[in-house]
Amino acid sequence: MRTDLCDWFGIDVPIFAFTHCRDVVVEVSKAGGFGVLGAVGFTVDQLETELQWIDERIEGRPYGVDTVIPGKYEGMGETDPAKLEAQLRASIPQGHRDFAARLLDEAGVPELPQEEQSDRLLGWTLATALPQIECALSHDGVKLIANALGTPPPDVIQSIHGTGRKVAALCGSAYQALKHKEAGVDIIIAQGHEGGGHTGEIGSIILWPEVVEAIAPTPMLAAGGIGTGPQVAAALSVGAAGVWTGSIWLAVKEAMGAIAQKESYLSATSRDTIRSRSVTGKPARMLRNRWTEAWAAEDSPDPLPMPLQGMVTLDMVRRTHQYAEKAQEVAFNPVGQIVGSMNQILPARDVLSDLVDGYYDALERLQSLSADS
Repeated sequence: MRTDLCDWFGIDVPIFAFTHCRDVVVEVSKAGGFGVLGAVGFTVDQLETELQWIDERIEGRPYGVDTVIPGKYEGMGETDPAKLEAQLRASIPQGHRDFAARLLDEAGVPELPQEEQSDRLLGWTLATALPQIECALSHDGVKLIANALGTPPPDVIQSIHGTGRKVAALCGSAYQALKHKEAGVDIIIAQGHEGGGHTGEIGSIILWPEVVEAIAPTPMLAAGGIGTGPQVAAALSVGAAGVWTGSIWLAVKEAMGAIAQKESYLSATSRDTIRSRSVTGKPARMLRNRWTEAWAAEDSPDPLPMPLQGMVTLDMVRRTHQYAEKAQEVAFNPVGQIVGSMNQILPARDVLSDLVDGYYDALERLQSLSADS
């Protein structure tokens, strides 16, 4: 399973694990993969704390940080975080806030203590992502900065390259992949329709070879619906230089999610997800529940553009995280269609090992077919 990316980063297998949990980053990287910490949702101070914690435990292994600088969002052009936040807050209709609050109240989700209530913008814009990137670049162990939405601005790519790091960016089409390549992105992550979180319209098995052909020789990481060794083998067979995984780490032993949230994933089938704009303003795949259904109803307000909708729903994300046992019917549970195969809680190291073992099992099966012929 060794590809050029193994040599680039000094890793054993080209399996990248996106997660918002520092423990998962450490365990995956120590086991020979490459952990990537999602920075959205962290203040710079909180991110610094997370990265210091990782540095102290990762035993010198490399890891990455994922930020979000969308190619298009409300407030583009304003680079002062305080001014941008004030501008955006003034643009949010009170009716959207009232609608979100009513859904939570009807579901019986308690309010947060007054001192914990906030709609502060954490990520989702250039102004708020730049300080996160600067924080990440101050840590020697961070070898990759990934952007989850859109092509990073040229000066951002240049500044990252200037420190000797690599830049990655996600895409959902060959057109977007070419834009990334032309901008100087080092690794293109092609995420198919099946993937969790923000994802496009094209299925993985169609998207991956299209992107490989379009951007060659730039390496592509395959994403969207990868949770088993045979799926890793399928990705590499069409030209991927590795895989970018996310959903399968949501229910591992080290994941910070509450037991109630993990149980929601374990009990779900592949038919229980939906792409919805109800949380971030852009289509993102998550578990279908009363929250997603309410925002899709004819008499509901239309979700606002990014990042306005995220500011509306931040209270929901925090309250349903804090009171998960009471809140799963209105919680934000981002996950891909691979959720139907997530049936038990395992240590992250075991999940990585299963991916590798399953990959080799798939290769042996293919080789046996060739021998039989």
